[in-house]
Amino acid sequence: MIASSFRDCEAWRAEGLELSTTSNEACKLYDALLTQYVTWRSDETLGGFEGCMSALQTADPNFVMGHVMSTGLELASTGISPRLNERLASAVTRTVELASSQDITPREKLHVKAMELYSRGAFKKACDVWEDILLDHPTDMLALKFAQDGYFYWGAKTRMRDSVARVLPHWKPSIPLSSYLNGLYSFGLLETNFYDQAEKVAMEGLRLTPDDAWSVHSVAHVYEMRAEVDKGLKFMESREKDWQVCDVLASHNYWHWALYFIEKGQYEAALQIYDSQIFRRCKASGSMLDTVDACSLLSRLEMEGVCTKERYGELLQITQPHTDDHVTLFNDLHFLMASLGAKESGTSQRLLEGLQELAKEPGDNQQHQLAGSLGVPMCQALMEYDQGNYGGAVELLHPLRYRAVEIGGSDAQRDIFNQLLIHAAMKSEDKHHQKLGRCLLVERDAVRPNSPLTGRLMQRARALHV
Repeated sequence: MIASSFRDCEAWRAEGLELSTTSNEACKLYDALLTQYVTWRSDETLGGFEGCMSALQTADPNFVMGHVMSTGLELASTGISPRLNERLASAVTRTVELASSQDITPREKLHVKAMELYSRGAFKKACDVWEDILLDHPTDMLALKFAQDGYFYWGAKTRMRDSVARVLPHWKPSIPLSSYLNGLYSFGLLETNFYDQAEKVAMEGLRLTPDDAWSVHSVAHVYEMRAEVDKGLKFMESREKDWQVCDVLASHNYWHWALYFIEKGQYEAALQIYDSQIFRRCKASGSMLDTVDACSLLSRLEMEGVCTKERYGELLQITQPHTDDHVTLFNDLHFLMASLGAKESGTSQRLLEGLQELAKEPGDNQQHQLAGSLGVPMCQALMEYDQGNYGGAVELLHPLRYRAVEIGGSDAQRDIFNQLLIHAAMKSEDKHHQKLGRCLLVERDAVRPNSPLTGRLMQRARALHV
């Protein structure tokens, strides 16, 4: 039997979030699945996410919101494309058909609409529908979390912050999962450069819930963006026992830990985290978050002059099956890092050509609409850099640097493209590019003072262009 603490039909109704099912078991399993999503933690007593989805299906096969959440979570994982995967595409269709054949609430109808838009890559339109839900139902955690993911995937940082700010007053401490709003709000604050407030809000979240891995993650970002490396290392180590149990986010938090070591120039320590935590977890989970982190870490180390070729070969085994997915530009760029690093030119070319093809007729898909003007040239810049054509990489990347936010991800994750542009500019034989590289370093130093990585690059620039 599922834990009695999870909400049944009556409990959901009492909160103004009625679910169209008569099965208390289905309602409780819905709550259990939502809890795993919010806490970034698989509940092994329920068989984790998959076991919970399966039990939910059994409890009430026609429970629309059960289908909305299960299918929505698969879509939000970005690891499967309904464009290519018939099972996922038919799950979307089945949910829409179920909804139209039943008398469900207006809120549930909007959830179905948002999920269907999301499946087509219409991220912005889906987020607008989730916000419609939150206007009338500000404590609908599923709408809030799906909206947060949607905003993250198209780089809508301010919307991500404000979406949480609008609902905060409606959440009372007695509402299950309420403490996790601190982490959500903190992340939006830090992505819009309110670092002090972000740290304060996240620390409040950790006071209420010490194993809130997203609040830990938020603080890790704050220290990363301020280049407070030693503070970050101490914080991650002191909290490790709390957050490492949150298996869905643990690898990403280890990635943040490794970034501090790269910042300090302690490459062996970063590689040790890659081998013992990030790649090991990535191989086991196949999760896109874990996979892009692995790609990013190897690329950053490579830019720092560390040999990572053999590791790229292993990583390619995980990224290669996703070459044709094209769910997000952010994922595509990271898969490309792996195929370039592994010197697998056929895979790199296939990824680029697939993206070029989708850019011709993008339909509703927001990422494919951006592919021609943003995704493709960014991919080409990576390829030029890999081939040693540093001037070509600068010419492609420099005009896009203020648009890169549109590929989604966080400032810390996208920083790899800032670093790539700086390295390309410094290595270019064009004097104008070299000057640009020095200017970018001055700019970087102004917003992240005392960064050891920036200091090393400045020294290298001076040595290169005497």
